[in-house]
Amino acid sequence: MGEIVLAAKITHVPSIWLSIQPGKHFGIRRPAELALTEVGRRARERGADTFLVADTHWMNSIGFHLNGKERHRATYVSHELPHFIHDLAYDYQGDPELAELIREEIVAGGQKARVHTYQDLGLEYATLVPMYFMNQESGIRVLPIGCNIYSTVEENRRIGEALLRAVRRSDRKVAFLASGSLSHAFPPNEIAESLLDDVSSEINKNVDQAVLAMWNEGRIAEFLDMLPDYNARCTGEGAMADTAMLFGLLGWRDYTGRGEQLCPYFGSSGTGQVVVDFPVPAMRP
Repeated sequence: MGEIVLAAKITHVPSIWLSIQPGKHFGIRRPAELALTEVGRRARERGADTFLVADTHWMNSIGFHLNGKERHRATYVSHELPHFIHDLAYDYQGDPELAELIREEIVAGGQKARVHTYQDLGLEYATLVPMYFMNQESGIRVLPIGCNIYSTVEENRRIGEALLRAVRRSDRKVAFLASGSLSHAFPPNEIAESLLDDVSSEINKNVDQAVLAMWNEGRIAEFLDMLPDYNARCTGEGAMADTAMLFGLLGWRDYTGRGEQLCPYFGSSGTGQVVVDFPVPAMRP
C-alpha cells in the first residue's frame, strides 16, 4: 500500500529563479530557496519516490488533467515572464502508473480526468522552479496535475480525496506539493516593477497573515470555512485549487495538524508567498 509521506504548500514565483542568476537581483529570494531545498531534503529523508504537484500554473478550463509522460525532458522559457525564466533545461522521470490510478479514482468519484503523454506537453514553472531546488540529483519521479481555473473548492476537495485513494492503491511513497500563492492580485502594469518585493494590497497581506496564523495554530476547520471567500476576495491563483486539494488529501475538516512555516511570508510582484509543511496524519486501515 502506498502512502503520502509529505504534504506542503509551496511557492514557485519566477523571482526565485531570478534570485539565483547573476545580477542585481541575486539572492533576493534566498529564504524561499532554502525552504524549497528543505522540503526536498525532507521528501528524500522520508523515502519519497514521486513528487505529485498540484500546478496552479498549468491552468485547465475543462476537467482535470495529468501529465503522465514516462520522461519529462525539454528546455523551458516562460511565456509570461521570459526575462525572468528562460533556458531552464530539465530531465525528470515521470509516473504514468500513478497518473492512471489517479485518473481512475477521480472518475470513480464522479468527476472527469484525463492522462496525457503528448510529446510536446512540457512542465510549467510551478513544477519546474520547486523541482530545481528539490530534485536535481535524487531521481524522484515527477507527476503534475493541472488546476482547473473554473473549479470550486468542493470539487477540489474531492480531487484531493481521490489523490489519496490512488496513492493508497499504489506502491508509491508520495510527496504532495500544493504549488501556488496565497493572495494573488497582480498590480497594474504601470507600477508592477515597483512591487517586485511587495504585496499588492494591505488587505491581502493581512488576510494572508491571518491564514498563516490559522495554519500554524491548527485552526484548519476555521480556515476551510473561509476558503471560498478567501479565493474570491484575494484573487486566488488557479482557483486556489492546489490548497483545496491539499486539505482534501489531509482529511479536510477532520485534519488537526499544525503547519510548520519554513520561510518568512514575502511579497512578490503583488502576490503573497510562503512555504509551509503540514504533518501527514497516520494512515487508517
